[in-house]
Amino acid sequence: MAPMIAGVLPVVHTPMDADEKVDLESLERQVDWALAQGAAGCATGMVSELLRLSCRERMELNARLAQCTAGRGVAIAGVGAESTRVAVEMAQAAQRAGCDAVMALPPTSVRLPPERVAEYFERLADRVEVPLIVQDASSYVGQPIPVEVCVGLLDRFGPERILFKPEANPIGPHVSALRDATARQARILDGSGGIALVDSYRRGIVGTMPGMEFLPAVVALWNALEAGDEEAVYQLYLPLCALVSLELQAGLDGFLAVEKHLLARRGLLPTQVRRMPVAWQLDEETRLELDRLLERLDAALEQVARRGRPAGP
Repeated sequence: MAPMIAGVLPVVHTPMDADEKVDLESLERQVDWALAQGAAGCATGMVSELLRLSCRERMELNARLAQCTAGRGVAIAGVGAESTRVAVEMAQAAQRAGCDAVMALPPTSVRLPPERVAEYFERLADRVEVPLIVQDASSYVGQPIPVEVCVGLLDRFGPERILFKPEANPIGPHVSALRDATARQARILDGSGGIALVDSYRRGIVGTMPGMEFLPAVVALWNALEAGDEEAVYQLYLPLCALVSLELQAGLDGFLAVEKHLLARRGLLPTQVRRMPVAWQLDEETRLELDRLLERLDAALEQVARRGRPAGP
């Protein structure tokens, strides 16, 4: 039986040495930590710097992710590419390596008409047996995916084979539109760092795919939503939103700079190195604001955890 793709499924960050060489040996430490925090699995995606990796590096990263999660959690491989042929090759390689699902966004270098977007995803789904997550990351990269394309894919392949990760702004209304157009059959995952997680949860998502940098808080927030603990939900969500808003200022580069900074500080990455070129660097004033907000998020986490502990004798 295929594993359930649901819950908190963070996207890994690609470890790199000082020469921008991928350091796969450090990936296991990151995955071990994520699973220990309560993640249901891990994925590769845009904040894994996939657009800056070679095809060989991407295949190796996906294969190592499958090894690291084997028997412990779901492995989802990011396989989107500028050509259908390359996307299919990467998806098939991920399946052979043991990944439980693949995720793809449409090509980013050309704006395709809806029928070509549908053909791209149909070809991918036809060539692999594992579920395909259709990603619309157009709030920061790629193009929007029309809801009729999503409906057609779901009708053809079914909800066990096709899932969705809508990240086009405004996120909440897009989640509702997809939910309603598919008579609530679509299995929808949240993204964008968790900034719309509470709103999206109330609209019927089955899971969330944030980055790793605030993972303990995202797991606690997801658990609070599942438990209906409204006080804990907003205690955690408000500082988390403030933090993600700092990342969003610089788009994908902002996410990468902040995420690698924080994970390196946790000892989960060997360096903060990103593949060049980049358009934005983390400046000192932003770093100081991150630190102030992290203090508030950590305090909220501790308060929520303390309320959940049984009283002493």
